[in-house]
Amino acid sequence: MKRFGFFFVLLLCCLNVFGAEDKDDGKDRYGYHLIQNRKIARIPFELHSNLIVVPVKINNSDTLHFILDTGVSSTIITDPAAIRSQKLQFTRKVKLTGAGEGGQLLASVAINNVLTMGHMRANHQNMVVLDEDVLQLSEYVGIPIHGIFGYEVFNNFIVTIDFQRREILLQQPSSYRYRRSRGVRYPIMIQDTKPYTDVLAVVDNGKTVPIRVVIDTGAGHALLINRNNGNEDVRLPDKVIRAQLGRGLSGVINGNLGRIHKIRFGNFEMDNVVASFPDSLAFGVKIGTQTERNGNIGCEILRRFKVTFNYHDKYLVLKPVKRILKQTFEHDMSGMELKARGLNLRNYYIEKIIDDSPADQAGLKEGDEVIFINGSSAAKMHISEIYKLLQKGDGKELEILVRRNGNIIFTQMVLKRLI
Repeated sequence: MKRFGFFFVLLLCCLNVFGAEDKDDGKDRYGYHLIQNRKIARIPFELHSNLIVVPVKINNSDTLHFILDTGVSSTIITDPAAIRSQKLQFTRKVKLTGAGEGGQLLASVAINNVLTMGHMRANHQNMVVLDEDVLQLSEYVGIPIHGIFGYEVFNNFIVTIDFQRREILLQQPSSYRYRRSRGVRYPIMIQDTKPYTDVLAVVDNGKTVPIRVVIDTGAGHALLINRNNGNEDVRLPDKVIRAQLGRGLSGVINGNLGRIHKIRFGNFEMDNVVASFPDSLAFGVKIGTQTERNGNIGCEILRRFKVTFNYHDKYLVLKPVKRILKQTFEHDMSGMELKARGLNLRNYYIEKIIDDSPADQAGLKEGDEVIFINGSSAAKMHISEIYKLLQKGDGKELEILVRRNGNIIFTQMVLKRLI
């Protein structure tokens, strides 16, 4: 996904559907808060395909999996089957438009719901429920994904994301005090429910170009640059490959992938960063905003830091993890995209193959089911583990066993750095 697996881009519309205007009956608090008068709450999360997946309950539902996205203005239920047992109060239909090359999506607004995440609770909340699970996020992430939310969490709390511990720390703004030991502080702007920063710059051919980006926890890639807004200072790299960069509400986002010689993110420098350059049809035309936006930073960069978001005082704190900061940026070296299917999402099918790529040269075809990789059963591996295998080792040979039309086929593939 950019390959979807490695660089999933979650680009959604800015639909503003906030909590219902119901009067609090005194039995519970309105809006987002920490229960039992807590000042701090710790929320464990899973990191899949560089996406932050948190445990959420809607009303009295079982635990659901939601992607935590800094800028999604509404709680969106992407898999309506997950809340079918809930007695929701629907009020109206809405049409959603976002990034992608398709059309609008139909959804319904459900009012007066309770959302729970660990010791965090939100009462009297509206949700947008898609009529169909057209995004199929579970197939790309490799675990069931039921929804997306985020802005209200970041807007109501100081949010620290510790990627090493896989833990989110929520703090009441009144109890948070910045200290230099927490990291380096940088200003952000909150517009259209999204956090923007001007502290990123692209360095190429000795020229430093500052760009304004959204800090996007709902994107698994490193950096996306929108060259369709008239900014010609950031050139397209000489060597690029065509790819599906991700998926928005309106469908697939296509474009180019290439490497940028160096970027500066605040005081921190990173070399040979894999960047996405979306087509205008898929991205630039449909993302309307009053703020000039040159792109976004995703979790492939953010995971190299301990990150604190302070929407209240409009700043971001970055504390680097030195051994992770120095890791190289890599992309899929096989040239094939996978989807996870089956009841347990452990059946892996080849969705797309790049012409003349290692997968193509090995004779693999779209629709093949990957059964074994280097003698290990694919069914015992998470899709993220397979992605990592396909990202590492330029020149490494992999033995692949696939099922095609009922036949078992064995082949060998030599990984090759494509960009």
